[in-house]
Amino acid sequence: MKNVTGNESGAAIKRRGLVFYTKIYFKIIAQDIKSKMSYRADFIISTIGIIATNIAGFIAFIIMFGKFPSINGWSYYEILFLYGFSLISITPTQCLLDNNWSLRRYVYDGDFVKYCFRPINVWFYYVSEVFDVKGLGQLVFGIGALVYAWIKLAIPVEFLLIMKIIVALVTASLFMMALQNAAAASCFWIQNSFWLLDISLKMKDYAKYPITIFNDVFRFIFTFILPVAFMAYYPSLVILRPDNVPVLTWLSPVLGVAAFYGSYKLWMKGASKYDGSGS
Repeated sequence: MKNVTGNESGAAIKRRGLVFYTKIYFKIIAQDIKSKMSYRADFIISTIGIIATNIAGFIAFIIMFGKFPSINGWSYYEILFLYGFSLISITPTQCLLDNNWSLRRYVYDGDFVKYCFRPINVWFYYVSEVFDVKGLGQLVFGIGALVYAWIKLAIPVEFLLIMKIIVALVTASLFMMALQNAAAASCFWIQNSFWLLDISLKMKDYAKYPITIFNDVFRFIFTFILPVAFMAYYPSLVILRPDNVPVLTWLSPVLGVAAFYGSYKLWMKGASKYDGSGS
């Protein structure tokens, strides 16, 4: 099938700028939020479920680390900082890319074809259709944990540090988004691909902890194969350990952009090969 990603309209799509896509995005999201709010009971129950999940996770964190003044050189509040940092960094994935969980069904049912004939970027159009507002509760929870740890660690509130934490959070978010994008895109080639998405979701649980608490094998895996260490540990070192920042921390922003762009190209490659037949 020759779709909009491969014909002459592709050049026109590329010429469209940020203003155009921003306007389109908010129009699409407004419709999604309206549809969700029409089922308020479901929305409220789901929101309560997300809050309960975060509370349960925080209680488990306290039980696991609260009794120890430090673990492998990391204090309780430093680990709490990472915990809050990771919750914030995975929020864009949950809010913006939630529709990736349905990609496999759209592809196999043949319904993905409807995205292939719009004069707009296919990936943008697809992910924009769903905005998971419940993820904002997780964001608030993460900000609360990070700010509390920041205060307890007596980290000064300075403009440069605020800029560093913003860059670090954006960097970490790019890695998580890249991992989920790539996992979701696998459905264009692999029939039973849901397990890859499931793995990408579970990886966020390991991002809450400093990589130094794992053995050498897992350190290698979480750094060079599954970039879990870049979802919180390496980017946050510019705040937590400013006198001992490794090279991978300074490279994190560049690597994050490269990882996300690579996952986007993989997603688009799969979409361009889609023949609309389903399976």
